[in-house]
Amino acid sequence: MLCDLLGINPVTIGQAIEATRQLLDEQKISITPTVVRYFTRAEDLRAWATGVAPAEHPSAIPTHQALTDPALTGTSREALHALLEELIVPYAAAIELRRHRQRGGDRRPGSRGGVFRQKMTDGDRILATILYRRRVCGLDPLAELFGVCRSTLWNAIKDVLPILEARRIDITPAEHRHMTAADLLASVNEPQTEDHRVGRG
Repeated sequence: MLCDLLGINPVTIGQAIEATRQLLDEQKISITPTVVRYFTRAEDLRAWATGVAPAEHPSAIPTHQALTDPALTGTSREALHALLEELIVPYAAAIELRRHRQRGGDRRPGSRGGVFRQKMTDGDRILATILYRRRVCGLDPLAELFGVCRSTLWNAIKDVLPILEARRIDITPAEHRHMTAADLLASVNEPQTEDHRVGRG
């Protein structure tokens, strides 16, 4: 999401954050965290700040908020946010390495790489893969929830799975599998017992 807001790639922003953290530590500057709230898209953050839902996706905010519900992800939103923050840079680096190999070298100067809007953010791809591994619903309902086609979702999942496996992120299937997107969304509005099932293998 920060990459979307700032117009730079995840690897670059990851390196910048790491360098800035070191400077902050050296200068003994502390930054108080804000109230925990997880966003996966820049427009959702803008909408939350302004109180106005994006015109093109009026239901995006409640849907994305619902998808991070602990009953679906198997972990708290705080732990999910930490996990996504941990995975997003190595995921982006792995994708860039794959593209480098496919190109047979570095991107040519002046090429338009990275300027086209992606159908899913990196955070969405990781979240979707967690939900897929949890088996909270099938591919078609999950694709509907993320607003992409089945093939786009499946390609994203195939990209993320090796990252989860390499880091031994253990994801236990949920106890209930929803048949439709509407059924899944309705379930998170009902009282749930939080079931923490995402952890290290």
